Amino acid sequence: MTAVTHSTLFPQVPDSADAVLDGLDPEQRAVATALSGPVCVLAGAGTGKTRAITHRIAYGVRSGILQPASVLAVTFTNRAAGEMRGRLRQLGAGGVQARTFHSAALRQLQYFWPKAVGGDMPRLLERKAQLVAEAATRCRVRLDRNELRDVTAEIEWAKVTQTVPDDYPALVAKSGREAPRDPAETALLYGTYEQLKRDRGVIDFEDVLLLTVGILQDRADIADTVRRQYQHFVVDEYQDVSPLQQRLLDLWLGDRDTLCVVGDASQTIYSFTGATPDHLLNFRTRHPHATVVKLVRDYRSTPQVVHLANGLLAQARGRAAEHRLELISQRPAGPHPHYAEYADEPTEAEGTARRVRDLIDSGVPASEIAVLYRINAQSEVYEQALADAGVPYQMRGAERFFERPEVREAGLLLRGAARAGGHADPRLADADDVPSQVRAVLGGVGWTPQPPAGSGAVRDRWESLAALVRLAEDYVRAHPGATLADLVTELDERAGAQHAPTVEGVTLASLHAAKGLEWDAVFLVGLTDGMLPITYARTDEQIEEERRLLYVGVTRARTHLTLSWALSRTPGGRPSRRPTRFLDGLRPGTAAVLRHGTAPRPAQGGVERGTAPRQRATVRCRVCGRSLTDAGEIKLMRCEDCPSDLDEALYERLRDWRAEQARRQGQPAFCVFTDKTLMAIAEALPGTEADLARIPGVGGRKLDRYGADVLALCAGREPEQEPEETSHDASEDSPEK
Repeated sequence: MTAVTHSTLFPQVPDSADAVLDGLDPEQRAVATALSGPVCVLAGAGTGKTRAITHRIAYGVRSGILQPASVLAVTFTNRAAGEMRGRLRQLGAGGVQARTFHSAALRQLQYFWPKAVGGDMPRLLERKAQLVAEAATRCRVRLDRNELRDVTAEIEWAKVTQTVPDDYPALVAKSGREAPRDPAETALLYGTYEQLKRDRGVIDFEDVLLLTVGILQDRADIADTVRRQYQHFVVDEYQDVSPLQQRLLDLWLGDRDTLCVVGDASQTIYSFTGATPDHLLNFRTRHPHATVVKLVRDYRSTPQVVHLANGLLAQARGRAAEHRLELISQRPAGPHPHYAEYADEPTEAEGTARRVRDLIDSGVPASEIAVLYRINAQSEVYEQALADAGVPYQMRGAERFFERPEVREAGLLLRGAARAGGHADPRLADADDVPSQVRAVLGGVGWTPQPPAGSGAVRDRWESLAALVRLAEDYVRAHPGATLADLVTELDERAGAQHAPTVEGVTLASLHAAKGLEWDAVFLVGLTDGMLPITYARTDEQIEEERRLLYVGVTRARTHLTLSWALSRTPGGRPSRRPTRFLDGLRPGTAAVLRHGTAPRPAQGGVERGTAPRQRATVRCRVCGRSLTDAGEIKLMRCEDCPSDLDEALYERLRDWRAEQARRQGQPAFCVFTDKTLMAIAEALPGTEADLARIPGVGGRKLDRYGADVLALCAGREPEQEPEETSHDASEDSPEK
């Protein structure tokens, strides 16, 4: 079996639940049929993870196991959510909610606000930068455009990590975060920004999550209502969840484990926003009985591209590297990656534009080519070079296609023409089929058979209209008897799902913006030390995230991959730059990187079933003897209302120790031990490892990791001190600081 990367634009809806599984490879099929209990899908780049999870949802719905309205699938971008809704609709699973975390939370907040708070919900602040700028003015702090963006990003990071203004400086110092400004000044701006929001009666996107979490925590009746509505959860890109999003997910779930998460620690590139792969890496610890499926069959990229991607990760270090997946290409061989060195940046841009032009002339569509760079400031020279070469390009995201003015106008015109019919609308008099009708209607608002010369707004408008014309042509090929009214209905459904058509033009994007996308040909430009890794990436973990960013860029390419760099910034400049260190040992003429020790073996594809027995042995209260079924009571081994012999002093010492462990590991305290487990320990007073192992919630891994500390605390001793584990903490006393 093979997974299909390029399917038709309008596939036939499968005629049965079993037909939903057709075409899936064994691991994807394992994902699709694992409909109970916690499921963790570790999916490498290009392995068909979206295909696997949408077919899982569709199979559950079509087989009657899942009710569409009871499923909530969450991801991180409107584009990804729109793609998921589009695929589910094509699989006959309409009615499933596929949203971003913010969209799902906002919908719940709007619905429950009158009941939970009363009155009208505050207005949502679409862009916080203007209010941050006003906060800076009040604080008499001058911020240029870049500084304003940095402070705004810091405020967002603080909020998703649930940090209040007063605590921000201490957290920055403790975490080793490279703050863009003085932390005390940022805290002042943050606090003033929050006060301005309160004065204006507005909330921002992070408040949407915070307020939803607060309502679900404080109102058990509302939490119960949400949990009755949503019984099954799917989380895509799970390596990118923030602590706040994880808290919201925990509240949605309650005490259930009907959760499927999908992610790849090697594609964690958003830690600056508060995202952390720890929740993905710790999933098996939190859910020991989870089914884990590893997808490593790469259907996107040629063996040559995959070989380079695997080579990049083979040099990686850190916890994410220990869980890396080694991809196995399923495609025929293609050209080797091309490496290009240029004297300066304008020459690099001109050389890139020439190669792009050659690819287009050889038959590669412009929409299947991307130029990717580290920061947006690099785009200008490539915009100019492509325009000079007569190559169309686009910089807007596909998720906003249906919001473009020309697309909205075209939709209104097509809807009016469909209502009027061919005989009533003179524009359609000579149009014999749907595509010609669309061309006739859009011809009056800017579409022409040939694109306009140059670039800019006129070309952008034409590209949008041309995308609608191509969509009409594709739709009629898939539905020969379709009418213009049928096409309008299809457009409405696509707009609702944010399932945009393809716009012709080479894509210019940052590496961060390219996540989740793919092209036939990819140009990775500006690959010099100081740009990738970026100069302000100093700690080991920051450097490793930069390596993962390059890995994401490499794995966007299906066939053609070019990696280039310039030795100086301007013509005639001193050639002092060197290619990125990440390519050492991988590009021709460079020696392999030597490291102490050996790299961890990559994970292999396959399925790992949970180890729990199907029948759980009866657990009885050690006080009254009643059978226990509640998970919390089972951990305590007694009924909640039975007398407790808790050693309160030990319980407090255990909580303090747990807080320190959680701080060191950068994860929530309950990932070390839950309150109930600590309470059970403080009641049982274990004296040996065997005693400790008998307490529910203390598995083998936690016993190995924490057993000595816990037994020392139970014996009245202090645990042995260990060095800090994270590179951030280790770097606090370095000379660079």
